[in-house]
Amino acid sequence: MHFTCTQQTLSKALNTVSKAVTTRTTLPILKGILLETTGDNQLRLSASDLDLSIEKTITVSVSEPGAIVVSARLFSDIIRKLPNDTIEIHQMENNQILIRCMSSEFTIVGLPADEFPNIGIVLEQQSLFIEKEILKELIKKTSFAASIDESKGIIVGVLMDISLEQITMVALDGFRMAVNREKMDNKQEQRLVIAARILNEINKIMMDSEEETISMILDEKKAVITMQDTRIVLRLLEGEFIKYNDILPKNYNCRVILNRSDFLESIERASLLAKEGKNNLVKFSIEGESMEITSRSEEGTVRETVMIEKLGDNLEIGFNSKYVLDVLKVVTDEQIILQFNSSISPCVIKPVEGNAFEYLVLPVRIATN
Repeated sequence: MHFTCTQQTLSKALNTVSKAVTTRTTLPILKGILLETTGDNQLRLSASDLDLSIEKTITVSVSEPGAIVVSARLFSDIIRKLPNDTIEIHQMENNQILIRCMSSEFTIVGLPADEFPNIGIVLEQQSLFIEKEILKELIKKTSFAASIDESKGIIVGVLMDISLEQITMVALDGFRMAVNREKMDNKQEQRLVIAARILNEINKIMMDSEEETISMILDEKKAVITMQDTRIVLRLLEGEFIKYNDILPKNYNCRVILNRSDFLESIERASLLAKEGKNNLVKFSIEGESMEITSRSEEGTVRETVMIEKLGDNLEIGFNSKYVLDVLKVVTDEQIILQFNSSISPCVIKPVEGNAFEYLVLPVRIATN
């Protein structure tokens, strides 16, 4: 293999495929990136952690075809540090490659290309087209609520529940749940679960894509997302996702309408004294036309007051401030509704009109003196 290209083009491509490189493996080949020259002066870069695989194709000047696997970390670091000029890469004997750029020259050891895992093909059973901006927003507004504990099984993923008229994305971790809906005409109904970690990497790649519509091809175990010169193959999570509609409370005893920004800023200030060892506890006291938000620690106390419109009972309830803040930071509505049943029942955060989102947050028990 022998080719030349610009430093900027190669560095950008490496940044994309590196998102599929894992450090949590004992297999050296999975810590690498496959470089493969194809016809018509094309270089295909591939990386895989077996759950997520990314291929990126760029235009280079090929003198000699070939393929080799290089250390993702070392090769990317070298290319990133080289001057913004033409880079020459030459595959030599014993799986070594020579990298030249202006006055710099590196020789590094690679691995045989035939040891790299086959990313494989997806037998198309269904296809889905989603507007990029819609998918980006849905991921941003739900993925944070998925569990980060790998032992929790399917709830490390985000459910995509696709009906003929809308797409609903759901994530939960046992302490909170995020549900977001977007109207969309679909040809078929489909339910699939994708690891939140993978969706977040896809979101980063979409930010660099100029395409307005994302194509997704599905079979029972895998999905392929195609964007410009990038192909992403991902493993779908298997199992039955929790019936989220059964979790959402249907009634309430206390309903509050308030300004989201005022509420967010008040909780951010109150959480400065919320102790992490005590569940970042902030207490809401809802009475009349105001909500008092308080927090205390050995270092002091804080009291914030937010004006509200209330319907129903007065209430005192405690929350982990982080879980409430995570919701308020992704919601963009100026006014929101909070619905409560009791001091030990979850709070539901929803829009004043429609059902575009519903967030459920479990309370923290407040110690009684």
